[in-house]
Amino acid sequence: MRMGVWSRSAIFALMWIHVFSVDKSNFKTCDQSSFCKRNRALQPGQSPYEVLPQSISIEERSCRMDVVNKRTGTVLGAEIFALQGNMFRLKIDEKTPIHPRYTVTGSLVGEPALQKCQVQRTSDGLEITSSTSRALVTLSPFRIEFLTNNEIAAVFNPRGLFNFEPYQVKHVPVEPARVEEGTQLGGGETSTFDTQSSQSMETSGEAMPTPTPDETKQVEQPETWEEVFKGHIDSRPYGPSSVGMDISFPGVEHVYGIPEHADTLALKTTTGGEPYRLFNLDVFEYELRNPMALYGSIPLMLAHNWSKTVAIFWHNAAETWIDIASATANKSMLGKLMSYFKSGEEVPQVDTHWMSESGIIDVFVLLGPQPRDVFKQYSTLTGTTPIPPLFSIAYHQCRWNYNDEADVENVDAGFDSYDIPYDILWLDIEHTDGKKYLTWDLAKFPNPETMQNKLAVKGRKMVTIVDPHIKRESSYHVHQEADANNYYIKKADGSSAYEGWCWPGTSSWVDFVDPAIRKWWAESLAFDKYKGSTPNLFIWNDMNEPSVFNGPEVSIHKDTRHYGNWENRDLHNIYGMFVHQATSEGLVLRSAQKERSFVLSRAFFAGSQRFGAVWTGDNAAGWDHLQVSIPMILSIGIAGLPFVGADIGGFFNNPDPDLLVRWYQIGAFYPFMRAHAHVDTRRREPWLFEADKMALIRDAIRMRYELLPLWYTLFYEHYQSGMPVARPLWVEFPRDRNTYAVEDQFMLGGSLLIRPVLEQYATSAQLYLPGNNVVWYDVKDYTTYAGAKRHTVDAPMGKIPVFQRGGTIVPRKMRIRRSSAAMADDPYTLIVALDAQGAAKGQLYVDDGHSLDYLSGAYLLREFKYSGGVFTASAAQTSGNYITKSWLERVVVVGLPSAPKTVKITSSTGTQGLLFTYTSSQQLLTIRKPGVNIALDFTISIS
Repeated sequence: MRMGVWSRSAIFALMWIHVFSVDKSNFKTCDQSSFCKRNRALQPGQSPYEVLPQSISIEERSCRMDVVNKRTGTVLGAEIFALQGNMFRLKIDEKTPIHPRYTVTGSLVGEPALQKCQVQRTSDGLEITSSTSRALVTLSPFRIEFLTNNEIAAVFNPRGLFNFEPYQVKHVPVEPARVEEGTQLGGGETSTFDTQSSQSMETSGEAMPTPTPDETKQVEQPETWEEVFKGHIDSRPYGPSSVGMDISFPGVEHVYGIPEHADTLALKTTTGGEPYRLFNLDVFEYELRNPMALYGSIPLMLAHNWSKTVAIFWHNAAETWIDIASATANKSMLGKLMSYFKSGEEVPQVDTHWMSESGIIDVFVLLGPQPRDVFKQYSTLTGTTPIPPLFSIAYHQCRWNYNDEADVENVDAGFDSYDIPYDILWLDIEHTDGKKYLTWDLAKFPNPETMQNKLAVKGRKMVTIVDPHIKRESSYHVHQEADANNYYIKKADGSSAYEGWCWPGTSSWVDFVDPAIRKWWAESLAFDKYKGSTPNLFIWNDMNEPSVFNGPEVSIHKDTRHYGNWENRDLHNIYGMFVHQATSEGLVLRSAQKERSFVLSRAFFAGSQRFGAVWTGDNAAGWDHLQVSIPMILSIGIAGLPFVGADIGGFFNNPDPDLLVRWYQIGAFYPFMRAHAHVDTRRREPWLFEADKMALIRDAIRMRYELLPLWYTLFYEHYQSGMPVARPLWVEFPRDRNTYAVEDQFMLGGSLLIRPVLEQYATSAQLYLPGNNVVWYDVKDYTTYAGAKRHTVDAPMGKIPVFQRGGTIVPRKMRIRRSSAAMADDPYTLIVALDAQGAAKGQLYVDDGHSLDYLSGAYLLREFKYSGGVFTASAAQTSGNYITKSWLERVVVVGLPSAPKTVKITSSTGTQGLLFTYTSSQQLLTIRKPGVNIALDFTISIS
């Protein structure tokens, strides 16, 4: 049923279940998702699809052709584009559909730039050459091999699983048999009717092949017009419309990405189990180490081996399933790749099978060949995260809920009393007037502007929650405008607004797919419309998958209608991104395009990185959830979304003190650092624990603040290059095979390696330090360790093992104050860790930390180098220009084999000697108070 009459007691009971338990039966398996079941049932073999030779059209930057299904006569139009930056794009759509099929909009930053290419006909197909990459098209059966540097990187349709279900017309005007609520048929299907394809080979002038008896049986197989799951009926006006493609990666053993899943970093084979699912859902207390869908979906998969890194971007926003299998490659087709394997050695291969419910096939092939190349390629397609405001990469304090203004004031004062820095205090849904967003409960928060201004005096901010479901209350101004202007998602028949249940009770959902409605929403965040908001208030978009408590799979019905009359099934996974976009644009708009926004979103898709941060959702207080947070964050980061974290301490349940300490220690190295907790958990502000535990939590938070200059510089690097901020080891050491499956360690940029303590009662940690001839330094005591070796290190409760890579320079600020804003003009310390050759280099990015002026060149990018006893500081780019009061307080050189006699600094003001100390046991030189402004060029000579 769509909606019945729900009693208040019923909705509260539903919410209780929603919050305190997870029932896997509420979410589909592949067998219960009929399109997944159909595509997965296809058997490898000869593909029925072939290219019609006379349809081939060769252009300067692309090649077009018709592809026919010999069994059904369906004709498809295929286009292969060569793209700048060593990429290809494949698009396949119906040649003459009875209705347009959805093509994703909003994910890309624009139409990708095309690259000139050469196209030659071969004995069995086409060869498309572009720079160092090629695409080899086999006409019959249809198949494409993509090569980079003469090495096969990816093969499309090698197992013949390519499938494209055309839209169809229901010819039999008979009312389908109804299914009683709660009744589920085998495979989730209801009664079906005979149909015929909307297309045939006649449209291309080709003679249709005579089908074999088996092929005739397939042509006549009935299709599903409705699907039922747990009493919810999903109508399909054009019948089944799924698309699928098998893609293989020869020479590869490890693939990564396709978040979000609470699973391993290196994706596991799905043979004999469930495929990985991409379908944005509200899943509470999600289970670990399985491929269930969660809150976000980024259909980007990276394949990596010793010689190359490549990626596939499956540009489709519908429900998607991906099968993964390990295989052995066909050596006869590998060419140069064979040189990387011993004679007689089996060549590994990963086979994948992509299946989406609707839309077209639109796939980008990113041919690397190095990890940095792939990240740059993906960022040119979907963008990067703009440099976030400095406060947003500091520490956030949140719970459901801080009760009132007095509670806010007491929590804020507690941080000051115990000398713990923080930057943002968060308010969850209870701050509103009856769950009506953009309002305040004036009994609890009678003076919201004053409350925010008190925080702002200390350089602190506030975040309030704003969800996309709008309470259907006639006096509520947001509902009044949305309802009067038809701004809501529509029912399946398009007659009126869709209604469902969420936190406020009866609700409707804003149709953020419509650009005009996004503009209206952005304007609704103006100070005169969001009463009680100030420039120091920022926003959290939750429940934007969207979550519908009484909907199928706790989400919206797939046959609801969006802008353009598109069904939710076509664009489900991108809806949350549009919510995120509209909110982010609204915060910039309210500042007259002068200030950066900060918006946290739970749902995400490819392109969400352009609008702010995300987190891993409703985790739980347990060591297992602590452990899985690393691969989850790394997987999202390498999929182009670097600003990500997990709720410190776990959202559900109560962490014991040791778990909480260890979680803060790793949380200090999440790109997004926030503590959050459920309304029914015990309060866990740091000072509520024993003094020794509180001190350890404080130390972890203070470490975050020390390293803010590094974090800020890394976000600048991402903004420019697409590089993730937190990185798997293999990204920095792509030829070290020992790193490919490591998920309990990670890199912060290219300079720090973090091995958090993830086991209860552990007082030591085993780790692998990568890199031949690489020297690593413990950041706490500067003990040296050799690379390309495994080590066991001490890790008592007061320590998280962190190592600085030899050859890097890390900027820090050692004067920790109550907020990042209070530290803005404080001096820097530079930690220079020498490599085996006695050299090091690093960068520092500086701007005002909050405005958009950096887009106009108001910034500094400083470059530091050390070699041969000389340290130099210079401008890395001449385009930046920013005046700062910050100066250089200290330079620490680690790995210097002997004590110097003199240390001198030379700058525009002349040359002078500097004070220094040298500790021989640590090979540690500390140069005190060079005193030069960090924006100036200078040289320090050590002799």
